[in-house]
Amino acid sequence: MQAPAPLLQRLARHPGMEPGRRRLVVLFSQLGDFDSLEYALALAAALPRLQASGIVLLAIGIGDDPGAERFCRHTGFPRAQLEMQAEPRLHRELGLYGGLQTPLGPWPALLLMCAGIGSPGTLNEVLRGYTGDRSAPQRLQEPLFALAGGEGFQRPFELATVRLRNMIEVLSHWRTYVPRDDFLTQRGGTFLLEADDSLLYCHRDAGILGFSATMNRPLSFLDPYLTPIA
Repeated sequence: MQAPAPLLQRLARHPGMEPGRRRLVVLFSQLGDFDSLEYALALAAALPRLQASGIVLLAIGIGDDPGAERFCRHTGFPRAQLEMQAEPRLHRELGLYGGLQTPLGPWPALLLMCAGIGSPGTLNEVLRGYTGDRSAPQRLQEPLFALAGGEGFQRPFELATVRLRNMIEVLSHWRTYVPRDDFLTQRGGTFLLEADDSLLYCHRDAGILGFSATMNRPLSFLDPYLTPIA
C-alpha cells in the first residue's frame, strides 16, 4: 500500500529524510495538547532504539517555533526532528479527525470532547490514569508510588501525576504552547513508512488521549521493526 501523496511530498522536502530508510512520521495535535506531550515523552525515551533500528523520526506539530523550543525542553524530544505548522494543513490533507465542531467555537467543543462526546475512549483513558494498569510499564520512580502499589507496572495515580505535571507546564505557558485557539480539537496521526515508501502502519487519532491503539504501551506497533536490546 502506498503512503498518502501529501505525506511523501512533505518527507521529500524535509532534511534528514533519506530515501531508502524506514521513517516514522508523527503528526502531533496542538503542542499544548495532552496527547502531544505524552506521545513526545514516549518517543524521546525510545529514540535510541529507533536510531539503532535505522528508523528516521519526524514529528509535525501545530504551533510556532517558541512553542516548539519549550515543548522539546519539557519532553526531551529532539528539536531538529520537530517541524511546525501554524495551521494543520497536512493534518487536513491526510484526513485526520478535526475534532468535535460546535457553533460556539473550539473551547466548548474541547470541553465536550474531554467529557467523551465526539471523543471515544477518552473517559476510560482518564480513568486508567487514576486506577493504574498492570499491563503498562512503570512511569515514575517516586517511593510514594512503590509504597502505594509496588513496582514494575503503572501504579494508581501514576499516569495521572504525569498528566498533571504536563498540564501545569502548559497552563503556566499557555500562549507559548498554543498561540491560537482555533485548532484545539484537531487530532493527530502516526505513519510508519517502509524504505520503498509503502505504508507499514497507520493510526488516526479518534479522540483525546487516543494517540495510540494501545495506550498501555503506545509504541507497541514498532515492536516488529525494532532491533532487540542486547
